[in-house]
Amino acid sequence: MNLPRRQARVIAFYLPQYHPTELNSQHYGKNFTEWDNVRAAKKLFPEHDWPIEPGELGYYDLRDPAAREAQAELAKAHGIEGFCYYHYWFGDGRMELEKPFQEVLQSKVPDFPFCLCWANQPWHKKFWSRDGSSRNELLVDQSYPGDADVDAHFFYCLPAFQDERYIRVDDKPVFMIYRALEHPDAAGFMARWQQLAQEHGLPGIFFIGQTTRLDLEGEKLRSLGLDGINTVRLFDYYRFGQNRWRRQWRKFNWWLRRTPRIVPYKEASRCFVSEADKETDIYPSIIPNWDHSPRSGLGGTVLYGSTPTLFKEHVQEVVATVVKKPEEHRLVFVKSWNEWGEGNYLEPDKRYGRAYLDVMLEVILED
Repeated sequence: MNLPRRQARVIAFYLPQYHPTELNSQHYGKNFTEWDNVRAAKKLFPEHDWPIEPGELGYYDLRDPAAREAQAELAKAHGIEGFCYYHYWFGDGRMELEKPFQEVLQSKVPDFPFCLCWANQPWHKKFWSRDGSSRNELLVDQSYPGDADVDAHFFYCLPAFQDERYIRVDDKPVFMIYRALEHPDAAGFMARWQQLAQEHGLPGIFFIGQTTRLDLEGEKLRSLGLDGINTVRLFDYYRFGQNRWRRQWRKFNWWLRRTPRIVPYKEASRCFVSEADKETDIYPSIIPNWDHSPRSGLGGTVLYGSTPTLFKEHVQEVVATVVKKPEEHRLVFVKSWNEWGEGNYLEPDKRYGRAYLDVMLEVILED
């Protein structure tokens, strides 16, 4: 019996901020997790798809191995190849939110593929005013202390790279750098890691950079020596999907109504994919939904009206851009598996249950 094959290698970004940490408790309140933002959020305009509540997985705590296993089983059953865990290395060994992934790595459970995305950016606490403006308090700065830190970072990640579950392209472990252009010596960093990888029995590292502006940053990213680029076209609609006058009218209307920046998902999703995503080294993103208001209130951006039907059209369009690429390079990244505080998730909710996951499986598997 021939089993159906995946038309794309779908990897979902995974946020580990669902367990208390010392830093979050200090700045946001005792035992704070991302669920606190979700529970506290309000309906902000008549069309707002709110409240959102998790479905069968509930308000899980990622310190619980059973919760992590349930996530992996659900993802595996619906065609997701693996999770891309956000990885926070701020320099000099300073990390945050590392506990869930470390437990997955050390326990060998769940038996589900993974890779890492280095979220190399400072952490800020934002305070939002009624007009949507904000001020920032720096919580943890992102630093790049030098050669010793580059090596220490590699050796921290090495056990993951050597794990048989680690996601690979051309037999190389995939490692994404969220803001490669903000690294003061990204090319040197990658060259050193390639050297260390080969010294420790790996053929190298498959580096992917991420950008929301391929039109402006694509060539700069390629010049660093990256193997690929993940495009996130979440905001392309604002740049290319409407004329200047409509853009100005929307801006005035948002100010007048004192609402977040709101756009129908149906309109925004028309710009989630581009012809450039068909290039072999460009890896597009699947965006099921987006609502930043739980974190930022009136300063957020909301795509409202996402449905399984509209999502299916979007996934079909994304898959069509990669299906003719070499099989190992048919990478697609879901933004995201569980970023509930940004209204950006693939996990079941109480409104649609598993409908988005069912759509994903239907489109990914070959007929």
